[in-house]
Amino acid sequence: MTVSTAERVRRKGMSPATRTSLYGWSFVAPFGLVFLAFLAAPLIYAFWLSLNTRTLTKGVVFTGFDNYVRAFTDPAFLNGVLWVVGFSAVLIPLQMIVSLAAALVIDALATRLASFSRLMIFIPYAIPVVIGALMWGFLYSPRFGPIAEIAAIFNVEAPYFLDPEWVFFGLMNIVTWQWAGYYMIIIYAALRGIDPSVYEAAKLDGANAWQIALRIKVPMISSAMVLILVFALIGTLQFFTEPQVLRNIAQGSITASFTPNMYAFSLAFSYDQINYASAISFALGLFVVVGSYLFMFFNRKRSGLSS
Repeated sequence: MTVSTAERVRRKGMSPATRTSLYGWSFVAPFGLVFLAFLAAPLIYAFWLSLNTRTLTKGVVFTGFDNYVRAFTDPAFLNGVLWVVGFSAVLIPLQMIVSLAAALVIDALATRLASFSRLMIFIPYAIPVVIGALMWGFLYSPRFGPIAEIAAIFNVEAPYFLDPEWVFFGLMNIVTWQWAGYYMIIIYAALRGIDPSVYEAAKLDGANAWQIALRIKVPMISSAMVLILVFALIGTLQFFTEPQVLRNIAQGSITASFTPNMYAFSLAFSYDQINYASAISFALGLFVVVGSYLFMFFNRKRSGLSS
């Protein structure tokens, strides 16, 4: 008498569903361990640090949310938050316009030039952020940078984009150059997913290329645009690497509290205020979560009204 596989598994005390579940967990376990060890555990530890304060007489003392009260009344932190919010309000629309325009142009091309152009626009994203910031620091240099040399040919003085009155635009140019290619790839992938028959039907109705782009392509990739906006919002509110790298050559335009992340970094590693720096980091995280949630909420509400 032949015993089936299910019967043998049942006799061993393990059902097929349980066995399948164990196989699944065995594949997930490596990621779970890395997630717990390098993300969850550090976050929990950092949150615990933010609830304590190191004193000279009593050592580390539990102070609850005193560090958070201090953070939300700290002018340096609040000014940094206002700066990155204003920076995001200008940078994100610019990034989306540049990446959308590039994706629409490349999608309209049906030649080998499209592949080459897509690669050239994407390459800046592949360059490490530190190297890109150093490169732009050289390009901005008023002494030996190519921008200053080109301006000298025409007997004009090139603006130093790391001066206090220009640093906003100098950093905006760097970040746009760094990320526009990545966002362009996301938009381009969404455009390639549109059924070509939609374009053919529009052409039969008399639509030109401009109308197809604005009235068909853009509305049909709205989900990709929302995804890009959320990515850009989260990343810009945590702005750190570019100003931190350029701080030493910016002639005082970029201070230690220029952005909230720079402020937390300075507190932790220059002034040994690790507990307060942890509170600053979580307070910034709260701004990021609230900002992202509000955007998603109003976008979902507007989508519901429009439908």
